Amino acid sequence: MNVESSMCASSGKMANWNQFDWSQHSRQVRRLQARIVKATREGRWGKVKALQWLLTHSFSAKALAVKRVTENQGKKTPGVDGVTWTTSAAKFKAIESLHRQGYRPQPLRRVYIPKANGKLRPLGIPTMKDRAMQALHLQALAPVAETLADPNSYGFRPKRSTADAIEQCFNALRLDTSAPWVLEGDISGCFDHISHQWMLQHIPTDTAVLQKWLNAGYIENRTLFPTEEGTPQGGIISPTLANMVLDGLESLLHRTFGKPGTGRPNAPKINLIRYADDFVITGATKDVLENKVRPLVEQFLHERGLQLSPEKTCITHIDEGFDFLGQHLRKFNGVLLIKPSKKNTHAFLEKVRGIFDANPSISQAVLISLLNRVIRGWVNYHQHIVARKAFERVDHEIWRRLWLWAKRRHSGKSCLWVMKRYFHTISGQSWRFAADSGKRTPKGEPVWWKLVYATDTKIRRHVKIRADANPFDPNWHDYLEERAFLKRYGIHRHEAGITPS
Repeated sequence: MNVESSMCASSGKMANWNQFDWSQHSRQVRRLQARIVKATREGRWGKVKALQWLLTHSFSAKALAVKRVTENQGKKTPGVDGVTWTTSAAKFKAIESLHRQGYRPQPLRRVYIPKANGKLRPLGIPTMKDRAMQALHLQALAPVAETLADPNSYGFRPKRSTADAIEQCFNALRLDTSAPWVLEGDISGCFDHISHQWMLQHIPTDTAVLQKWLNAGYIENRTLFPTEEGTPQGGIISPTLANMVLDGLESLLHRTFGKPGTGRPNAPKINLIRYADDFVITGATKDVLENKVRPLVEQFLHERGLQLSPEKTCITHIDEGFDFLGQHLRKFNGVLLIKPSKKNTHAFLEKVRGIFDANPSISQAVLISLLNRVIRGWVNYHQHIVARKAFERVDHEIWRRLWLWAKRRHSGKSCLWVMKRYFHTISGQSWRFAADSGKRTPKGEPVWWKLVYATDTKIRRHVKIRADANPFDPNWHDYLEERAFLKRYGIHRHEAGITPS
């Protein structure tokens, strides 16, 4: 009996879930995905479909799909059926249940989460089985999506990040000869209005299963609502579907206006940088963006059931600056500077203030833990841009709140007493907000739980990923492994003696 049949044999004892050879299953899936990439490049769509069928019916892919949905952040969040998979037996049974024949997805459970502007964003939570089916088919669709993706699309794609998108903005705008005008694009309710018909005709996946997901509907207040357009936010496969709907815009712009950097006189200098449904397009003149590029984008979106938001879509000169992905890009005397946006910094400080307001009586160590989590996240996001002054301002605001928090706890004590109680000199640095962990070094010195300061983080230039890098293509394996290694150990490519590609 082979490994796969022995693992899922229903008549015998099931192996422990943690005893699976996951590296072997990953290798088997990666081999099929590499073949899908090759067939996609060659335009052999019959071969692509056959390989996708083989992958979605393999035990390895099904096991990895169940593993993904039972180990991610939503593993304890049920769908409308209230079911979660927590035991090994339930996970093995789940693998055996992932069959295309007779599959009928259940409606989504509708919930709402707050957006940055104060409004609520609707999310649809599928059942565990529907999530696993989406994860299974995503393994077959993702290699196609990556092979066909726009080179300068960075959102919800493996190995890419907002830092890559911002670095590409820098590349497109930094020179004196770069385009000075920017079209800031915003799509109205992108996930909610994508045409089902367009997806079924153009997304190279199992259309029978895709149609079932699109038409599953959602339940809110015990009422079933049909879904006639859009792809639900909250589904594992939804970001990839949305990306594939928007892919092709960059090549359309290049076919119409020519590729940027060709050196042609009077070139329109059209560059597209997209992160999910947020994008910017550069142009040589305001006229070319307003009267040529924008109508072309609107037509492209209209074919897919989408439209630009009239209120949020605007054309801006680089000397005035614009916000993109929480950062502000603007030229000062011809020099492009990218800084944390005022809105993003304000939202971060409001989050910090919320921690203080909600925890007036917790211990110093717990407060440090809560603050460090959000400070590290915000600082790491902005560490690749001109953020030094923003970091200094954030440190000052947090220090001021720390002092008020400490004084309020001991209103009857002097400032000197409060200072000695909460602030210490550590490694030559005074006024460090720190708590004694109770542990000692071999020299008998205390081990401190210290608050992270934003200015402790060095500003390091981000090296953008190669535009054509494909994580499902074996030819890119060494390049992506090198990037992952340098990132894991915090090594800058220049420090390692490596010239960026």
